[in-house]
Amino acid sequence: MSGETNHIDKVPIGTVQENDETDIVDPWTVVSKSETGVDYDKLIKKFGSSKIDEELLDRFEKVTGKKVHHLLRRGIFFSHRDMHTILNNFESGKQFYLYTGRGPSSTSMHLGHLIPFQLCKWLQDVFDVPLVIQLTDDEKTLWKDISLEEAHKMAYENAKDIIAIGFDVKKTFIFSDFDYIGQCPEFYRNMVRIQKCVTFNQVKGIFGFDDSTVIGKIAFPAVQATPALSTSFPEIFNGRKLQCLIPCAIDQDPYFRMTRDVCPRIGFSKPALLHSKFFPALQGAQTKMSASEANSTIFCSDTPKQLKNKINKHAFSGGQATVEDHRRIGGNCDVDIAFQYLRFFLEDDERLEQIRKDYTSGELLTGELKKFLIDLLSPMIAEHQERRSKITDEILKQYITPRKLEFNF
Repeated sequence: MSGETNHIDKVPIGTVQENDETDIVDPWTVVSKSETGVDYDKLIKKFGSSKIDEELLDRFEKVTGKKVHHLLRRGIFFSHRDMHTILNNFESGKQFYLYTGRGPSSTSMHLGHLIPFQLCKWLQDVFDVPLVIQLTDDEKTLWKDISLEEAHKMAYENAKDIIAIGFDVKKTFIFSDFDYIGQCPEFYRNMVRIQKCVTFNQVKGIFGFDDSTVIGKIAFPAVQATPALSTSFPEIFNGRKLQCLIPCAIDQDPYFRMTRDVCPRIGFSKPALLHSKFFPALQGAQTKMSASEANSTIFCSDTPKQLKNKINKHAFSGGQATVEDHRRIGGNCDVDIAFQYLRFFLEDDERLEQIRKDYTSGELLTGELKKFLIDLLSPMIAEHQERRSKITDEILKQYITPRKLEFNF
């Protein structure tokens, strides 16, 4: 596809820092000095991906017969690789599967973690395709001060949050790297096939590893790449080679640039990708929400009181210093975190646009905007907690057991 880079030795580390000192974006760090956050147009150019435009959104609706998801039509998922190929193949009867993942670093997921899973749920429903979800408990053990046992436990706690989103158990397989890789010889064989194709010099260039990097980190990119090969799941696909579609945040793209280079060399189709923007921290769009910073984060386990306090006390405001100034000048929706969160979770386009106009004109005050967000998120999180409370160990076992899934191909 035009504008895409095909050789990993020509793709530098996943950061725009070299050309723009404002932004640093890689799989572990997201920092921007701009109050509006990362410059995503520059990321598209830097990473060599393609912008999700109106033509692609129209194709989504034509192929699915459904209104495109609000995360797509608002540009929250803003970039892609080979999505036209997925749609063309689907129209001609060639099926695909979905793959995404979660790196557990806390016992509860936060709101930002829900974004790729919400789109995956929509994609699974409208295309009627299977989904595999990788829990990278090994990655978190390697990158954070977390024991193997802690990471493994957190992986399955996160799995309950994921299941609570509503994925069809007949079409969804969730697996822990610590558990599944040892159970499935073909997964390990594919890992080695990938490892054999990538040099240390290449992973240094992509991920910034150096001579002091532990060897587990150097080997891990092949682990995250392996689910993009359908034969890694013999119980599901019975040896068939299918293309996969990976919805993920843009910081994960370096892993899959590497994967896309390797796949044709070992007889597989390149995975397609849909990239999302980052879910900003409460303090502003300069960084993404992080589970390690409690006051920057709204957890799916937060109480209504915690939610209200976090938004009122910590959510960065685009309003003016006084009511008088705000009525006269108006608020800045581009930097206001309450409004940005509404873009992610308020599905009603007309209501969102009216809020934007009212806040920009000064008619709507910051406190009123924050209250609207609290009133939207409180029942949403309460409903999520209610669904999660019903996820028993037996239900969890159904999702994590390797098995044949139901799909129409």
